[in-house]
Amino acid sequence: MDRRSFLSGSACAMATLVSHPLLGERVPTPLHIRLDLGQTLGRIPADFTGLGYEISSVAIPGLLSPANHTYIEMVKTLGQHGVIRIGGNTSDYASFQPEGRLVSSPKATVINAESLRQLGRFLDATGWKLIWNLNLGSGTEPQAAQEAQAVASAVGDKLLAFQIGNEPDLFAHEGHRRSGYGYAQYLQEYRRYKAAIRGRLAAARFAGPDVAVATDWAVRFAKDEGRDLALLTHHYYRGGASNPKSSLRELLAPHPNLNKMLDTMRAASREAGIPYRIVETNSFSGGGKRGVSNTFGSALWTLDYMLTLASYGAAGLNLETGMNQLGFISPYSPIMDDQRGHYTAAPDYYGMLGFAQLMGGERLVADYDASGLNASVHAVKRDGCVLITIVNKHTRPAEARIDAGDKFHQGTILRLTAPSLQSETGVTLGSSSVDSTGQWRAAATEPIRYQRELRLAVPAGSAAFVTLLAE
Repeated sequence: MDRRSFLSGSACAMATLVSHPLLGERVPTPLHIRLDLGQTLGRIPADFTGLGYEISSVAIPGLLSPANHTYIEMVKTLGQHGVIRIGGNTSDYASFQPEGRLVSSPKATVINAESLRQLGRFLDATGWKLIWNLNLGSGTEPQAAQEAQAVASAVGDKLLAFQIGNEPDLFAHEGHRRSGYGYAQYLQEYRRYKAAIRGRLAAARFAGPDVAVATDWAVRFAKDEGRDLALLTHHYYRGGASNPKSSLRELLAPHPNLNKMLDTMRAASREAGIPYRIVETNSFSGGGKRGVSNTFGSALWTLDYMLTLASYGAAGLNLETGMNQLGFISPYSPIMDDQRGHYTAAPDYYGMLGFAQLMGGERLVADYDASGLNASVHAVKRDGCVLITIVNKHTRPAEARIDAGDKFHQGTILRLTAPSLQSETGVTLGSSSVDSTGQWRAAATEPIRYQRELRLAVPAGSAAFVTLLAE
């Protein structure tokens, strides 16, 4: 039996569906699940979910604006609380000019005071908080201090933390610094910038080191700056969009390097006594890969990935969204933007929406045997109910056999489905899609009865959310 961390908790009165028939005539693989309700592993933070934007997005008129009602609703549908991260590669080329003309460009973005005020009102409308990256790559300490003061003034109590530099471990590669630039040089620069910002904002809070791959930098940073950090931060991508090996098969396969990185981040976080967050992430760097990052398979990856991060005690993640560092709308963006004022929920969005059902729940420990399936099981509990999430990324159907003891007697099922793993449209949660106003509500519900063991079909390439209720 594989020992796994289960996530559970969320609204007990969840929308449900009748069990789906198995796909085709293939014999389902049994998936044995046994819950242990006697131990909890920590709560999923209410603001776990996040979206990440290049700073060039702030210079797009009307995007992150209080007047963008559909976009605001799409953000709120993912959770009452969450975190917006503004940064990316463009932030180390951008400048703040209080009365300047807005420019959205990969290496020449200009933001101004009014764009920051619009962002502040957008955050007020969504209820989400902000992590803001300052330009360490090509900026100066006085410029960063001026920008930080303007951001703080515009967003008020929605400001969670500042980050200084985006992916500083790649500065030599990106041309921001000479060859040989390392952690020691970064720490010196970080501290000078921090002092300059604190000269204007004595209560400024910081997060970092915002590294791309150098997890050892994060470990050292936690020791050197942990007492003065709001968050320990890292980035993660499954691979690169330009790599011919970046396929749906690779995306859905286990990635051992992820577990190693999360283990290290969790240990550093605990030792320093500060939470950690994956503040820039998605499937494949470079904006994602069309035909992979914008498919239903990516939605299942997103859901499973978020559950994995929660099981490793992460404080949350920020899924990259919208305009990327190359100047086009990313295929992996959860919220698709036709750049003419129309926004739609992409497959990734539904993975995030499924995870939203678990927010605030307490994680549980459970055993499960996947019998060779590429499947995972997670569970959470809240308000007297248990919610079990089953993600079947395999091409074979499964029959889940759930043993949760004798406390529960009834429940519901909610399903995340699409015509196939390769589908770019037709994704639904609870037989319903996000509507034109950015809102979602499950369309079909059906109760289930539980008597010591529950058996349900989990078709190939789908996910099921099972809520068990005590009578």
